[in-house]
Amino acid sequence: MPLTEITDESDERLDPFRWRERRLTGVLQQREGGPLFIAEGDLVTERALAAGCEPVAVLVSEKGEARLSAFAPDYERYTYLTSEDLRRNITGLGVPLDVIALFKRPLGSDLATLSAAFRRGVLVDHVDNPVNIGSIARNAAAFGWDAMFLDDNSADPLARRALRVSMGNSFRVPHARVADVAAFVQSLNAQGVATIALTPAADAMPMRSVQIDAARRLVLFGSEREGLDDVVMAACTHRVRIEMQEGVDSLNVAAASAVACYSLR
Repeated sequence: MPLTEITDESDERLDPFRWRERRLTGVLQQREGGPLFIAEGDLVTERALAAGCEPVAVLVSEKGEARLSAFAPDYERYTYLTSEDLRRNITGLGVPLDVIALFKRPLGSDLATLSAAFRRGVLVDHVDNPVNIGSIARNAAAFGWDAMFLDDNSADPLARRALRVSMGNSFRVPHARVADVAAFVQSLNAQGVATIALTPAADAMPMRSVQIDAARRLVLFGSEREGLDDVVMAACTHRVRIEMQEGVDSLNVAAASAVACYSLR
């Protein structure tokens, strides 16, 4: 059956998409999450559906409808055909993709359950850029790391930009928030988990020399400006650095996560 077409920007069916008009809420959701999340593009939308996320509404072009129909059998139920100008004006995106979907946010992972079950996890502390969070999630998924832990100041893995950068791989790595990072690390140490603080400090062990016997491991990444704080660093069982050329003090945290997730797996 033909899709319902929306041509009027005042149509009340577009109200859930008007996050551009709620900038403060949008900023808060970068860290705290919200009841809904945005998936940009057919690939991220497909992976959100595959992860069991419930769609609220999807805006598409004619090309986007053809792509959506390939993996969403009942897409007509929640999908609206719109022009590029309308998608741009409603969402505030300079270059709106052919598929822009709105989903109900799934229930998050329980911290106690995830911390007991993971084998290889990453923890981000004060990493507030959603682009970096999305890249770290993508790297973790690519190299078989099965959990992401975030402090309360780090960005949301389901933020729009994080999902787009991760290409939907954020759904492959369950995540949970940690209120006290140092205490969390100490609790994992007691369970025999190797906790590995990544740092550019010259006295840290070079990554190529690290030998870890523990089957379970957690690698920690701090903010690009400050790094991990001293209390968290002291709580970890290992301090590791990526060897670099003289005069280069560090890598972008997303690039560092790719090196670490590959080398320390």
